[in-house]
Amino acid sequence: MTGKGGGRLTAETFDVNARNALGNPQLRAALRNLATVFGDRREAAITSARDWESLRDRARSIKDETLAHLDEYLETFADNAAKAGAEVHWARDGAEACAVVVRLLAEKGATRVVKSKSMATEEIHLNEALEAEGLSPVETDLGEWIIQLAGESPSHIVVPAIHKSRKQIGELFATHLSMEPTEDVAALTSAARRSLRDRFAEADAGISGVNFGVAETGTILILENEGNARLATSVPRMHIAVMGIEKVIPRLSDLDVFLKLLPRSGTGQRLTAYQSLITGTKLRADDEGPEEVHVILLDNGRSKMLQRPVRRQSLACIRCGACLNACPVYQQVGGHAYGSVYPGPIGAVLTPQLEGLGRTSQLPFASSLCGACRDVCPVKIDIPALLLDLRAEVVAGPSPGASLEREPARRKPMERFIFSAYAFAWSRPRLYAWSMRMARLLQGRATRGGWIGKVGGLTAWLAPPLGAWTAERDAPPIASRSFREQWRDGFAGQWNG
Repeated sequence: MTGKGGGRLTAETFDVNARNALGNPQLRAALRNLATVFGDRREAAITSARDWESLRDRARSIKDETLAHLDEYLETFADNAAKAGAEVHWARDGAEACAVVVRLLAEKGATRVVKSKSMATEEIHLNEALEAEGLSPVETDLGEWIIQLAGESPSHIVVPAIHKSRKQIGELFATHLSMEPTEDVAALTSAARRSLRDRFAEADAGISGVNFGVAETGTILILENEGNARLATSVPRMHIAVMGIEKVIPRLSDLDVFLKLLPRSGTGQRLTAYQSLITGTKLRADDEGPEEVHVILLDNGRSKMLQRPVRRQSLACIRCGACLNACPVYQQVGGHAYGSVYPGPIGAVLTPQLEGLGRTSQLPFASSLCGACRDVCPVKIDIPALLLDLRAEVVAGPSPGASLEREPARRKPMERFIFSAYAFAWSRPRLYAWSMRMARLLQGRATRGGWIGKVGGLTAWLAPPLGAWTAERDAPPIASRSFREQWRDGFAGQWNG
């Protein structure tokens, strides 16, 4: 992940990344607008869907069924895709997937490559692999192209350039497209269209992701709003689709459920502008479409996630991005702070499972556990439960049967001391009562206007680590008299009376 100034951000430094993001007013304004606009659109869109909760239940049921028999559905998909003329490749990890793509391009002599938006290819760092072979893949989704020009990574699953302002995009286009800087949206999109149009016509191969793969027919579905994916998959002679193994669904009729859920949850639309259903290669030479279709089924850690039911539900994700738009943490720090391809709540549970907790142990704690992500998830993934499960592993190490192999984490000495002191004092009534009396006496210096924290522009002092909480928010002071004291001095009689 790339941050301000081009520096590489990682999940290991989420705490530092987040603090830096909080100091970026332009980013925070963009995120507030994202949450408002997408939130309002989603609310309006789901009112047009009959039995929204029933659709969510059906989608989760379909996903659960598929994941319980994933091997069978993948084999069925591969067989039917092959019968339709597609060639299916299996990749255990990102390196194997990239190697397959490189080999296919070399065999075809393809040097000019266009890509449509794909989180799977971001996950395996395909662009870097192609560039290492001397190729220059061109992203054709407008948002993806913008961040490619900027040398950055996506900051959102659906709107990858949400962190960029119109001014920044105008300056970027002025540098790369030899045009005058402008903030006019129509002028910017027109310039992008002119630049990309020739790339489609010249391309030898097109690379895409996959939203859903239908086992029953061997069909892949790609959803989009710009038309670039349709061009990238139909104009070049060869189409390569990178598909996570969890994207398979049993039946073509199941799309009726997911096509009502994904657009409404992701962009607040009843349906995306384009839905490309691709089943194998073209039937006749004079038909439109590529001569070759290759589907790469990517594992990259997904099969390990199947081993535990609580973790397995992560694979039900349909990449709508709704949890990001609803998350109070993402709304403050954006996607780059997570230092991973998948940001937000779903990234906080996916990335540790795909990459291991060794370097991503901060991500499960990048949440307030408010449950907003669970409430908006169209397939009812219990993200808070997943976060807690991963947090437990970070603290205690892997439980029996865990899918992640790592050394048990060790608590910091200060953390061990605080929790030991807390347990010792609060399990002894007399010591608890004494500690609360002392806290009441000491809180005076940390209270302003009846609150602890920022009040009237003044920041009340509070000792670490509690000061980290009140540095950005207020907290009520401890009551002057405890419940026990009030009960003893007469409240009990009033209650009994």
